[in-house]
Amino acid sequence: MSDSSSSAKRLKLFCTDLRRRHRCWRCTQPLLPGLPDHIAHLCLSRLHPSILFAVSCAWREFIYSSAFPPHLSIYTVLSSSIDSGGDAVHFFSFDPIQSRWLQLPPPPPSDPPLRVLLTHPSFLSRRLPVQSLAVAGQLVVLAATAHGLVPALHRPLIFDPMSRTWRFGPRLLAPRRWCAAGTLGGAVYVAGGMGGSYSLEVAKTVERWEVRNDVVERMGGLRDVRMSREAIEAVGWRGKLWMVNVKGVATKEGAVYDVASDVWEEMPEGMLGGWRGPAAAMAMAGGAEEMYVVDEGKGILRKYDGERDAWEEVVEAEVLRGADHMAAGGGRVVVVSGGGGRVVVVDVVASTPRIWVVDPPEGLDAVAVHVLPRMSRCTD
Repeated sequence: MSDSSSSAKRLKLFCTDLRRRHRCWRCTQPLLPGLPDHIAHLCLSRLHPSILFAVSCAWREFIYSSAFPPHLSIYTVLSSSIDSGGDAVHFFSFDPIQSRWLQLPPPPPSDPPLRVLLTHPSFLSRRLPVQSLAVAGQLVVLAATAHGLVPALHRPLIFDPMSRTWRFGPRLLAPRRWCAAGTLGGAVYVAGGMGGSYSLEVAKTVERWEVRNDVVERMGGLRDVRMSREAIEAVGWRGKLWMVNVKGVATKEGAVYDVASDVWEEMPEGMLGGWRGPAAAMAMAGGAEEMYVVDEGKGILRKYDGERDAWEEVVEAEVLRGADHMAAGGGRVVVVSGGGGRVVVVDVVASTPRIWVVDPPEGLDAVAVHVLPRMSRCTD
């Protein structure tokens, strides 16, 4: 029996090695026989990556190299499902070309170790937030809660898809949680929130972090402390950050931050009245910028018309009900709904909006989504 088992193992190892060597041989073939690689790069870069992926191993390797323009993927912050009761945080990317989830490399060790608290007896009906952003083509994990209800991150965590590496950002002037956070022009803005306990100074502080050079500076303060009630998404749109102070269907207060003049403004009445769920903005073809919101109660995706100060309906779908977080990029709006059990993608540039659902990795619930360039190295 043992001889038979050993023979089977040797045969399996032999076949695995044979497949590996065969794959390596195919992947080292010229991209386009008879043409030098730099000319082949120019020719193939004009094609959609889904076409190249279906043809050959060499072309699949090429579309995940630095020589090919990176396509966009969905990046998610996930937690262990509610049934498992765990507080583990996971990071995955869904590659639409491969049509599968790829786990990001683990973040680097820190001192003190990173331990994120997602559930607490004082908050039975909700998970504690993990605040993250997409900034200059990178994923930034900015704020979370640790045991003892204190900030879990003293320095932001940054993942670069091109190098597949994590790094720590600079220390912010005041580590915080439950803050307003947004990005505009390659900079991160953090406002309000609290540290280990409530502090009026932290609640009225605004910080600007330039991701390119890791410079952190204090900006003009908030006029009040309304941005310290929970984690708030500040949406970057037309040179300003737009935000409301609470989630859900509760009565909201709006605020607009002009980053160029460091001045806070009131939100237009029509925008505030229709802000009934998560929101996101993206650049469109021709340089226009559009802002979208999902009415989480009705499952309606709407687009904001600044001239009319009104939200116009884009599409209604049952899978958008209960929307909790959203992102936008590349002509797609991506929404987390169903208590984290669904990632819904809406193609908003199609003549008739198209909708499809991506299930999160088994046993995990989506907490947040972002649209970023795909990771650089293909994993089969």
